[in-house]
Order: sequence, then C-alpha cells, then structure tokens
Amino acid sequence: MDACAFTLSGETLFARASGALWWPAGRLLCVSDLHLGKCERIARRSGNMLPPYETQDTLLRLQSEIEALDPARVVCLGDSFDDLDAAASLPEAERLWLLRLQAGRRWIWIEGNHDPGPVEFGGTHLAELPLPPLTFRHIARKGEAGEVSGHYHPKACLSLRGRMVSRPCFLHDSDRVILPAFGTYTGGLRWDDPALAGLMRREATAVLTGPMAHALPMPRRALT
Repeated sequence: MDACAFTLSGETLFARASGALWWPAGRLLCVSDLHLGKCERIARRSGNMLPPYETQDTLLRLQSEIEALDPARVVCLGDSFDDLDAAASLPEAERLWLLRLQAGRRWIWIEGNHDPGPVEFGGTHLAELPLPPLTFRHIARKGEAGEVSGHYHPKACLSLRGRMVSRPCFLHDSDRVILPAFGTYTGGLRWDDPALAGLMRREATAVLTGPMAHALPMPRRALT
C-alpha cells in the first residue's frame, strides 16, 4: 500500500510510503527536513565530495507527490535547507524548479534549527502553523496535542533474513505525529531512542516508508 491512515485530534491523516504526510480534509501535503544542498554543505565544510544529485532527487520525489495529490497547501516542516549558505548556493535551475512547484498553491516554510526560513524562495515563512485542531512545527513539545513535527528523522531498524535493515519512519500516537526526513542523504535517529520514547505514548505506532507503507508498534528499549 502507498499510505497508512491514522487519526489525530479527530482528523484522518495518511502517512505515505514516500515519507510525506497527507491531510485530505485540508488538501494539505506536509514534508519535513528536506535538507536541500547537503552535498554542497558537506563539501564546503569538510572537503568530502558526495555525488551531487541529492537536491534533484529530493525535488523529483516532492514533485511526484504534488502531481499525485494536487494539494492546495504544501507545508515544509523545517530544515528545508542544510544551512543558509546551502540555500544561497542553490543552482538557478533548482530555484526555478522550486518556484514551479509552488505555482497555484499556498506554500509554507516552517523555521527549523538548520535554517530560519528561506525568505528568498517565495511562499510564507512562519515559526509554526496553527490549523486547528492541528499545529505544524519543526520540533515536538511535550504536553502538546494535535502536533505535527519533524526534526528527529526517525528510522526503523529491523533484522531481516539475518541482516539489519533501516527505513525512515513516521511515529504517531493520540497526541502527535513525527515525520521522517524527506530529503535524500539524511541520517536518522533510531525509533527506540530515548529522545523519541520520551515524546511518544506507549501505544505509539511506526509507519515504515519505502516501496510500501507498513505499520508496526513502536519498539521500546529494554531497561538495564
């Protein structure tokens, strides 16, 4: 299946296999942690070179989601660029690609910890976006409800036929959903990390991304 449905604050949301979140009632597509320009930032800071295709791949996958769903609103949930210099260094062809994706819809950039909001790329720039009963922000806050956030890049780690497999995943419970990183070349935090366990209820569910969306109970580390 290409998505798993769940309910948050009475609203039906879909965790898509791509790593994007779809809210049909709001015609809203949400992605988190694009980290555009990561290759440029790594090369600039360390001199290490990676194949320079991550921005194109991320934008192509985002374009596929937009074409499939035709959202009225797109929310980029923070850390859309790997840093401010990466945003400034984005090639002109990719700047124009972003503008084409924005055409005909409302585009909201949420501030992240890597970037304060890419103000030169059009759209609306907000610290967070309240759309009752949901609130969209970059980093989850304890005690909140109806919260949609990113930041942690949760990843499922499974043993499959004797080898470890890692997949980006959503985490959701009755209070919140934490999105996986949508960007190519992004790392992640294990789904049983204490930082995530401290945010999610015991009954939390993980939705693995990849060729299919697949729901599993969120695991907890054994106490030692």
